[in-house]
Amino acid sequence: MTQLDVRPRAGDTVSGVAEGDVRGKGLGKGSVGLVGSAVIGISTVAPVYCLTSTLGSTAGEVGMQMPAVFLAGFLPMLLVAFAYRELNKAMPDCGTSFTWTVKAFGPRIGWMCGWGLVIATIIVLSNLAGVATSYFWLLAGEITGNGSIAALDDNKLVHIATCLTLIAVATAISYRGMTATKGVQYALVGLQLLVLAVFVAMAFQKATAGTFDTGLDFSWSWMNPFAVESMAAFTAGLSLSIFMYWGWDVCLATNEETTGSTKTPGRASLIAMVVLVGSYLATGVAAQMAVGAGGEGLGLANEETSGNVFAALAGPVMGPVLGVLLFVAVLASAAASLQTTFIPVARTVLAMSTYEALPPSYAKVHPKFKTPGRATVMAGVATGAFYTVMTLVSENVLTDTIFALGLMICFYYSLTAFACAWYFRADLRRSSRDLLFKGVFPVLGGLLLAAVFFKTLYDAWDPSYGSGSTIPGLGVGNVFVIGVGLLALGLVVMFVTERRSPAFFRGEVLTKSTPALVVED
Repeated sequence: MTQLDVRPRAGDTVSGVAEGDVRGKGLGKGSVGLVGSAVIGISTVAPVYCLTSTLGSTAGEVGMQMPAVFLAGFLPMLLVAFAYRELNKAMPDCGTSFTWTVKAFGPRIGWMCGWGLVIATIIVLSNLAGVATSYFWLLAGEITGNGSIAALDDNKLVHIATCLTLIAVATAISYRGMTATKGVQYALVGLQLLVLAVFVAMAFQKATAGTFDTGLDFSWSWMNPFAVESMAAFTAGLSLSIFMYWGWDVCLATNEETTGSTKTPGRASLIAMVVLVGSYLATGVAAQMAVGAGGEGLGLANEETSGNVFAALAGPVMGPVLGVLLFVAVLASAAASLQTTFIPVARTVLAMSTYEALPPSYAKVHPKFKTPGRATVMAGVATGAFYTVMTLVSENVLTDTIFALGLMICFYYSLTAFACAWYFRADLRRSSRDLLFKGVFPVLGGLLLAAVFFKTLYDAWDPSYGSGSTIPGLGVGNVFVIGVGLLALGLVVMFVTERRSPAFFRGEVLTKSTPALVVED
């Protein structure tokens, strides 16, 4: 189908538009409001999927301090969210982190920041697809009462084929635009939050009744992050916690399609984060009170069940009938996030291509759906290829990608936070508000995430980090290899791109004075 080419050319002027004003990439303006943007942000994070994937792993790292680590992970995210809000007010551009860091630090650092966002998204899309596939077959087995159907998930070929089908469906929905995306999300997000609330209520009831031998009485000491046994354990738990909040910035990636593009995305992201931290704390405390944080029985840290906590707790906590709803909620959460997570990667690629940092074909927008069609399809193909390769190579690799994802998140979030302080450095003396929200808070958030990034790199060198698996002959943990390898690949791609698109890397296309490119009225 015909696509619109809206790329600017080096040296183009914007007729009738003052410096700092905006012009269009061709996206559909006004497609989503405050509530819709917040819902999409929550959906992309996928709280139920995150909880079933990392609740047990986090408990295994930090024990009963899991709620404290959830709060600790929220702090740098909140500080960085302020940076995103201020940057979006000044430069509402769907390229978000890429565009802003280029304007602050120049083309190469900005390009790598964009690469970090794109790769983080591809990694999480592959994991979302895998979880959705597993719960599809588990749910089918529960509904039919046939264990052989549920066991189909263990068949690698069936699993991959199902996964690729789900990726294709999610890509198709995202391809059709924000209106289709928003309609699907209201139902899926509402469903998963409702079922999660029922699980929390029933877990508290089971804890009060002392139903399980491993249950615990609530203690305020659970909220003390300094009680974690070691810095390595705290960092590992914090990395997982940061992963659980990742995705709220999709509210900013849709700024060119949101009503009130300079204010609404920032507000939506803060609403999404408040909902998330409340959900995580309530679920973490309820589950820990009900079954404990140990490694025995239904304990959250039991290695046999920690990778998929809700599959183990659904029946015992909610019963055989309502327990099925928890399977539905996890599937809905993963499927919803699988669909919305295409938004930031496609729009970042669109922006990078628009500013000549990637091949021009990805700057084409579908004339009817007003979406970056080719970029969306590219993201779907890359996700399917990554998941297929990782699944065929090793099952442990997929577990380690979650830990590696924490590295990517810390990498591009911290760069964006520092970019905020540097870009607005001339404003910091104007008022105490500017000093705090444009300087102090972003820098503090960036430093916290940078510290987690480097500490994780150091710890990940040990082969026992993550799943404990390593590539034969290297003697280095898979998490380190995946994280550093993907960043190194980004450098290679950047150097190749620089030879094909020298104007961008010479600083001739996107500078601090370049008007943001947003859709016109």
